[in-house]
Amino acid sequence: MEILVYLMLGLTSVIGLAFIVERALALRWGKVVPSKITDALAACQTRDDVKTLRRVCAQKPSPLGRLLLLAADHLDWPKADNVDALQTAARHEVVRLERGLVVLEIIVGIAPLLGLVGTIAGMMTVFGDLGQTGLNDAAKLAQGIALILRATLIGLLIAIPSLITWSYYSKKVEVLAVEMEALCDDFIRRQYTETK
Repeated sequence: MEILVYLMLGLTSVIGLAFIVERALALRWGKVVPSKITDALAACQTRDDVKTLRRVCAQKPSPLGRLLLLAADHLDWPKADNVDALQTAARHEVVRLERGLVVLEIIVGIAPLLGLVGTIAGMMTVFGDLGQTGLNDAAKLAQGIALILRATLIGLLIAIPSLITWSYYSKKVEVLAVEMEALCDDFIRRQYTETK
């Protein structure tokens, strides 16, 4: 039973580390909001400049680029319809950015519980042996208890970094979403102001 718990803790730590690294790479600012796109967006003042912005967005695939391409493709629509389509697409992009965070959230919850299961299973074994042999060797009992508590420690050592990174990445997705919203809103406002 204890071996199974340690295997599950090991698997949990590997999965958690994989998602921490994957999200670290996926949520880089330059990958979500590339500076070349923001520069092209700043230069895009009229409908004539949209062609250049489209080219840059196509060259730099990113969540912001996909949103701006969608907005640019629907400039012939009424502003309200374009904004609605953009908001729907933005929700999809945010969901893509949040992908994997739920796994970290689950690991935060189950790692300490797995450690606790290991502790309880170990205590059952130690006290079962103690019932058969008696309390003759206190050093052996202390060694057994130290081994038991190791499972709880490992569970916490997995959960704490997972909690820190989950919180950090959740906040980072929120900040990225607000930045993309502001940039898209600025683009829409400029393009539809020109037509009035």
